[in-house]
Amino acid sequence: MKRHWAGVLLAGLSVVSAVAWAGESGHYLFAWAGDTAHRGEDFVAVIDADPDSPGYGKLIASAASGIRTHQVHHTEYWMPDGGLLFANDHMSGKTVVIDLRDPLHPHVHAAFGDLGGFSHPHSFLRLPNGHVLASFQAEGRMEHGSDETTEGGATKVMPMTDVAARPGVHGGLVEIDDEGRALRSVSTADPSRPGDLLMAYSLLPLPDIDRVFVTNSSMRDQDRAGHTYQIFRLSDLKRLSTNDFDAPPGRYGEINPEEARRGPDGAVYVQTTGCGIERVTDLESKHPRSKLVWQFPGSFCGVPTIVAHYLIQSVPLLHGIVVLDIKDGAKPVEIARVVLDGAFWPHWTGYDAKTSRLAVTGYDEDRLYMLTFNLQTGALAVDLSFHDDKGNPGFDFDNRTWPHGWTGAAIAHGVVFSR
Repeated sequence: MKRHWAGVLLAGLSVVSAVAWAGESGHYLFAWAGDTAHRGEDFVAVIDADPDSPGYGKLIASAASGIRTHQVHHTEYWMPDGGLLFANDHMSGKTVVIDLRDPLHPHVHAAFGDLGGFSHPHSFLRLPNGHVLASFQAEGRMEHGSDETTEGGATKVMPMTDVAARPGVHGGLVEIDDEGRALRSVSTADPSRPGDLLMAYSLLPLPDIDRVFVTNSSMRDQDRAGHTYQIFRLSDLKRLSTNDFDAPPGRYGEINPEEARRGPDGAVYVQTTGCGIERVTDLESKHPRSKLVWQFPGSFCGVPTIVAHYLIQSVPLLHGIVVLDIKDGAKPVEIARVVLDGAFWPHWTGYDAKTSRLAVTGYDEDRLYMLTFNLQTGALAVDLSFHDDKGNPGFDFDNRTWPHGWTGAAIAHGVVFSR
């Protein structure tokens, strides 16, 4: 049964400008956050990101999304030209398009759930035409426990098909416009790989070579590990190949590939949950090649950033961020690292070219850190001028009253800077 929750979403928004000194000409950080207790809603927080502003690091505005927090997750990785940002609650399978063209008054522009026959989108990347190409984890519905819907004031639990229990699980890619409408889609299913887990995790459009690079792994702990990447033709979304990542004996860096980023050498660098960096070349050929070129310690490494010839990676086991020089992509070299709070497990990194700063979110501490980045040396440092009311580095999401009228502790996941 279809649930018409988008209209309720749009009608229920509330936003209040919190700081009078923040003008529309300022520079901002948009943090996509959710209630840590899972009783409230996901929301966007607007934070002053201008280092020269007297309110640097302070909360300016916030707006509720209408999505009850289940697993606040990905936004787009960079602010799109049009100022309409896709943001997702993964476990609920719901996504909003947030209008950030007036940073002091953000609001939901559109909303959607399942699209094109696929559910549970994960990553959103812009195409040259301005549309978003999104990776969806499953074809049909995917079981994450249960889903709730409200009819006539009564809450009903709606069972969902456990597609991940079947062999050969796959997802898809969907092109979406800013109104949340599906324009075209394709399945990641590959008849030649009937037993593989082909749940699209992330993707990277490569318009200059008419390709889309897709990684496959599951967001659910109970699913088996992913180990493949796929190449699609961007112009018609035809699947061209399904390939195994390099898996050297005695290593685990290929396990559950996640984020793909284009390097300065044209190769694609993929971060994995196994904390490996896989470098993929020959992307236009019928047989692209993958090589595990780096292994960080531990597991659960998160969203990386490539700036110039530097790859910046969150490494939870180190409670910090590591910088690799990938000038020679086949032989990366660690050149810098910074350790954050020992209680903080870093995950998302988002770079701001305007101020040469890096925003970092993570787990086990309701805090966002701001780092400075030196483009000449690759050095990172905690920006101590970006601090909370107690003088502690970072922005504190714990137990505060938010401008949109909610009080509670939140955790941020996706963060992007204004243009």
